[in-house]
Amino acid sequence: MKHKTKIIAACFFIAGLVTVAGCGCRQTNPHQYNLNLEIWGSLDESDALNEIFDNYKKLNPNIANIKYKKIATNTYEKELIDALASGQGPDIFLMNNTWLPSFKDKIVEAPVAQGVLNEQKFRSNFVDVAASDFIDSGKIYAVPLSVNSLGLYYNKDLLNAAGITSPPTDWNQFIDDVRKLTRINNTGDIVTSGAAIGTAYNINRSTDVLSLIMLQNGTSMIDDQGRVKFNSATTLDNKTVFPGEDALNFYTQFATASSPNYTWNPAEHYSVDAFAEGKTAMMFNYSWHTATVASKAPKLNFAVASVPQFSNTPKVNFANYWAFGVAKNKMPSSGQYGGSSASAPTISNVTRVAEAWRFLTYLTTKPDGTFVATTSGTGLGKTFSADFDPAKNYLGHTGEPAARRDIIETQKSDPQIGVFAADNLIDKSWKESNPGAIESIFAEMIDQVNKGQASVADALKTAANRVEELK
Repeated sequence: MKHKTKIIAACFFIAGLVTVAGCGCRQTNPHQYNLNLEIWGSLDESDALNEIFDNYKKLNPNIANIKYKKIATNTYEKELIDALASGQGPDIFLMNNTWLPSFKDKIVEAPVAQGVLNEQKFRSNFVDVAASDFIDSGKIYAVPLSVNSLGLYYNKDLLNAAGITSPPTDWNQFIDDVRKLTRINNTGDIVTSGAAIGTAYNINRSTDVLSLIMLQNGTSMIDDQGRVKFNSATTLDNKTVFPGEDALNFYTQFATASSPNYTWNPAEHYSVDAFAEGKTAMMFNYSWHTATVASKAPKLNFAVASVPQFSNTPKVNFANYWAFGVAKNKMPSSGQYGGSSASAPTISNVTRVAEAWRFLTYLTTKPDGTFVATTSGTGLGKTFSADFDPAKNYLGHTGEPAARRDIIETQKSDPQIGVFAADNLIDKSWKESNPGAIESIFAEMIDQVNKGQASVADALKTAANRVEELK
């Protein structure tokens, strides 16, 4: 009889398990523990996330509070690294898509647990570049809400005046348009630049534009053995070519005074300012600078198009974006578990990690209609409407292009971000061991060629060796 009673009790216990997240995760009875989650970032205001936090706390009674802390961009990475090293950092934090190689020892992959994102769901939800950046050996290390691609900003009035009916879609057209748009006076000064391209330090995200061209023309950034080889040879139409050299030559020609495509030099105003001033007709940049340009020049007649492509090659854009990772270890602080330290239950780091990843799964993936909340004190489930989509809610507040495929489909026709959203589908990146240092190395490489201090081949070789030494 006792054995039968135990079986019946076990059945009731299993039946009492309640699904609490949109991905089917299960929790025991409500308020088994009260966990606070802290999230750090440098871009968003808390208003973009508060409604999502409030909704999730209703869905998962084990989460007492979710707090977002915004840190200044110029100090964010250092503050984050210091806090993680001390064990007093956030549970969840935003990391750039280039950070995985240097942050891998500071974050923990999505666990194999019910209700937590798996590889199949990740790949079906998000654009390919996100999988390339954050899935390694089948393990998921971070997950994005938005992705940003480069766009071609163009001054409609300047193009109209030059008889150019539409922005260039390939690089040959781009060169033709640059020639038509560039105005140089008798003393050799650039009066109007066709495009901000060719130099390093007075162009916003210049190294990203060079990376774009390198990826578009098939430059092997890292070879099959994991070695950095920007100037590796390849065979094309039975000819030996050096895509890396071709890309750097192509980029720097626009800042070479003897080139027929000369349109820019280091003396020009900073690219964003020059564009806002109407001194340059085109520039490359991300979606967040539409607001920058509009604020600097409210009357400027400009638009954004997809970046040009090389003919007869697969379409490629370059991605720069942020994703949420979960800190590997965190020492519980006062109130971490929603009560006094004396009364709070012991919650393992495994549980903290699982709860953090359950929240990120809810935050970023497409709702599937299975979100259920546990009504306090009853153990009964109440189904919440799947109409509330956390990712759509966030993107509605921020106006950013989506990382999720289904949302991109709806954003493609948006006049503000449609170009950026659609190009997220063709985005690529490459594994950078130390992004900050590599950006400096690329900028120095461009500058050396601009100044004639090194040939294109030598500058690429030196840069590759320096990047290899960072690993």
